[in-house]
Amino acid sequence: MSTGSKHALNWTSLLVAIPVGLAASLVTLGFRLLIEGINLLMFGSRQDVTQAIGVWPWYTWPLIVGGGGVLAGFFLRYATAIEQKATVRTDYLEVINARLDAVPTKTSLFRALSSIASISSGASIGKEGPMVQLSALVGSLMGRFCFKNLPLKNTDVVAMAAAAGLSSVYHAPLASAIFVAEIAFGISALQRLIPLIISAGVAVLTMSALGYRSAIYPFAHAQFALTPENMLLTVLIGLLAGLAGWTLIWLIAQSRKRFSRVKSLPLRLGLGGVMVGVLAIGSTKVLGNGYEVIVEIMAGSFMLKGLIALLLLKMLATAISVGSNAVGGLFTPSLLTGALLGVVVASLAALAGLPVDNVVIFAAVGMGAVLASVSQAPLMAMLMVLEMTLNSSLLFPTMIACVLAFMVVYRLQSSSTYPVIQRHFSRSDAKFDFDNGIISQFIVSGAALQPQDPVGKALAVSSLKRERFVYVINETGQFMGAVSIHDISRKVLDKEITLNSPISCVTDENFPYIFENQTITEGWEAFARVTLERLPVLNNPVERKFLGALTKTSLIQKAKDFL
Repeated sequence: MSTGSKHALNWTSLLVAIPVGLAASLVTLGFRLLIEGINLLMFGSRQDVTQAIGVWPWYTWPLIVGGGGVLAGFFLRYATAIEQKATVRTDYLEVINARLDAVPTKTSLFRALSSIASISSGASIGKEGPMVQLSALVGSLMGRFCFKNLPLKNTDVVAMAAAAGLSSVYHAPLASAIFVAEIAFGISALQRLIPLIISAGVAVLTMSALGYRSAIYPFAHAQFALTPENMLLTVLIGLLAGLAGWTLIWLIAQSRKRFSRVKSLPLRLGLGGVMVGVLAIGSTKVLGNGYEVIVEIMAGSFMLKGLIALLLLKMLATAISVGSNAVGGLFTPSLLTGALLGVVVASLAALAGLPVDNVVIFAAVGMGAVLASVSQAPLMAMLMVLEMTLNSSLLFPTMIACVLAFMVVYRLQSSSTYPVIQRHFSRSDAKFDFDNGIISQFIVSGAALQPQDPVGKALAVSSLKRERFVYVINETGQFMGAVSIHDISRKVLDKEITLNSPISCVTDENFPYIFENQTITEGWEAFARVTLERLPVLNNPVERKFLGALTKTSLIQKAKDFL
């Protein structure tokens, strides 16, 4: 194997990214067309479910959404049973993060069927989740059967396919590539990003060639003016978006907790569907992922009271759908929540007399901010808004809002909607503690004798404590060195010393040591220079008082939390 193949970035990965991106885009297109076909059968229209469901009387809406939930529950129950029996992980992010061999085929397909049943009937979830999962599955199959003889890990192919799938949904190749790197890998390393960007770019080119050319939220006509008033609104939206994201995550957690009492998955998803259907009587805009509603908001077709009501209803409907285990994504529902929040805040500011040139442009700022808070991937969120709207004037305010929203959720210590993110945060915190902790936290007792004590006593202490070295201190506790039990045994056998000889005659005065105020990282580096399992710890370079010992095992136990 060549040197280049040992790394994530090589010509093989770049070439593989092209067919993977093409295949992933076709999968997402097929899923989209399938949903449209089902809508045509159910409602006689290819319109979004928020409009198409109107062909049925309002009192049937809870039954429609609930019926779809029941059907989704049967598919999900079967997938869950397989996962529990075979102890497999289906979610593509988990597969990439854990570096597993493949995305499970059967469970992915049954979860996709569950998602189709939920989405087609109007559950308040995004379509991107199953689209990207199926793209990852296709990438996994291609890696296993088409590229199995290439020097490439299958998880890298899965990552390319996932980035391409997300890119073909939102027409945002850079943000999609960074999302997979940021969430699944926990890094944004160049050598991992480049194949993902190529695969995502090929997906967008494929969609463009098939007629899907424009940005999904074309908003290039409006310009964000960097005025003090607009920046003040941006900061306020960012902070409120963080609270909204935290609230949505909390609502989902509470919903899951309560729905978990219903053991039957079909009944659970059916009940969730009925509840969302009831909310739809108040406004059909709560149904579906919210894409069409965002377009309407950006066209300025809502009144303030309607926006506030829809914001509350959509968050509740999303929490119910996700909490009842409906298989789908949170991207577009988060974008809709952010668009509603941004326009509401800007409209209220305008009513209060603040000079706001364009209320609607703050919809895009809110979209990025809420997406950053819910996904906890701020870099992806700010880039996705830029790529979805093709409006470069939004980059700076969206950056500010996304960072503020992310920090609010992070400081509130909210659990993430993606479990892998929580593990990345835990590893990051553990690494921070490791880098900034000090040796005094890990001191254990160590065997120590005085120079005049006989070597026989050192042998006895060593046998009792099971330690290779015994430390030597004077009457004031000052460290003098250490004696090796192997040296004592050898010299006694060679009759160079007797068991009654003082240990001062075999003391190594240059024995390595560390100080209690040194960092854990310095302690790790000290162990790297020697072959010892323990090092004596002294109080400071002047007094050199012996305090105990630092063990290599204690550092390894500390380091395993982030390795």
